[in-house]
Amino acid sequence: MMIKKIAIICAKILYSFFKLFPTQNKITMISRQSNNETLDFKLLREEIEKENSELYKTQQDKASMSIVADRKKESNNLEENNKKNIKPKKIKVKILCHKLEGGINAKFTEKMRYGIHMLSQMYNIATSKVVILDSYCILISILKHKKKLKVIQMWHSMGTMKKFGYQILNMEEGAKKEVATLMKMHKNYDYVFASSMAYAKQLAEGFGCTLDKIRIFSLPRVDLLTSEEYKKMIVEKIEEKYPVTAKKKNILYCPTFRKDEKRLKEEIYKMIKEVDFNKYNLIIKLHPLSRIEINSQEVIFDKEFSSMDMLFIADYVISDYSCIIYEASILKIPLFFLAFDLQEYINKRGLTIDYKKELPGIVSKDAKKIIEAINSEKYNIEEVAQFRKKYVTNIKNCTEKILEFVDKIMKE
Repeated sequence: MMIKKIAIICAKILYSFFKLFPTQNKITMISRQSNNETLDFKLLREEIEKENSELYKTQQDKASMSIVADRKKESNNLEENNKKNIKPKKIKVKILCHKLEGGINAKFTEKMRYGIHMLSQMYNIATSKVVILDSYCILISILKHKKKLKVIQMWHSMGTMKKFGYQILNMEEGAKKEVATLMKMHKNYDYVFASSMAYAKQLAEGFGCTLDKIRIFSLPRVDLLTSEEYKKMIVEKIEEKYPVTAKKKNILYCPTFRKDEKRLKEEIYKMIKEVDFNKYNLIIKLHPLSRIEINSQEVIFDKEFSSMDMLFIADYVISDYSCIIYEASILKIPLFFLAFDLQEYINKRGLTIDYKKELPGIVSKDAKKIIEAINSEKYNIEEVAQFRKKYVTNIKNCTEKILEFVDKIMKE
């Protein structure tokens, strides 16, 4: 604990020097979810670049019109007129994605690499008008920032299913309260994005913030989920890689991550035994942190495409406590829930949703019953649609709406 306190003091001293640099017209996006640019950040960056291009063109056109008008009045004053052709002030974008492998239990070398990465975070946070996060950022929480900086927490999950943050302090899968207090976990957020007010209270509890900081915006990835052009492109790529997916109905299994995966692996093999592979394909998409390997020639055990992309070819989705169900509900895919460790999971982590009452599909501890339900087409697609309307209220122009909000707060 003493080492952490010393590190925080050093970070504060160092950051005070970075704050001497002038603030730029810049948005910095920070993630610990991946070492590569995340999908939502990519879509936001591309929208900003599009906005920059359109702004520049508009300003250039206006400047040209102004010069032409002035030339009619004073044809000899060309030099003065050219000064009016001023380039607009574009929004700079900095993407900082670095995954701390192992978290607090990371190897020393990994912690050193992440420490160097944090220097880049310090500089860009200190020189930005807006910082957008999709996960916890140590420096945002522990440091005192310039008053003009606005911090947006755009959590990486579409909805909430599992308890997190301040909801699970001192629980088996949660942080220790004394550590959360020292690290000021999830502090300094000006705004927190949620896809619906239906879970705003739970989100605020997890972040330890007040409800007035919640703003209703769906994640940028929703624009891809509702894009026929994107769907066509992804389906073609998947079918090229796995031609069999175009010949049979596809069952997509997306379980959440568990620290102890022994039971999950056993349940996967039980499910494999129940599937009629003459009629169905079984596609298994495990959490990126999972270490399970599936040895079955009949199963599509994919590591190339994202779970979201696989939804485009899925005829049925089986999950448990994963928030992939929110994406699936947007596409109106029949949902089934294999909750073989429900009570155990509630005891270890806790859920923010009334599991058996709220979920739009059959819930069972038995893989055999889930597959039987799929075989007999036992599902209500209208329940899936109503679930989506409750928990993801907006599915149109999501990226554009977020950027409109960001533009507004940058001008404040």
